[in-house]
Amino acid sequence: MLFASILFFIYSLHLLKSIKSGLLYTGMTTNVESRIKEHNAGKSKFTKGHIPWVLVYREGPFERLEARTREKQLKRTEEKQRVLRQH
Repeated sequence: MLFASILFFIYSLHLLKSIKSGLLYTGMTTNVESRIKEHNAGKSKFTKGHIPWVLVYREGPFERLEARTREKQLKRTEEKQRVLRQH
């Protein structure tokens, strides 16, 4: 008898702020701490020129599709500002 193994990844959203430029960056990942380290190590083309980054907001857990939908919402400037005012 065969058993199917289905992996479910739990995603989190993160909002980072560049200490250097003040730029805000929104992303989703299964490991926020590791992803921040990658950003600060210059491993992301978009964030490379704005190092260092600090976590200013985190949201989750989500399933992948739910996380992607929420990430798109959070990427809108007005939604970022609303979230930052509340936290």
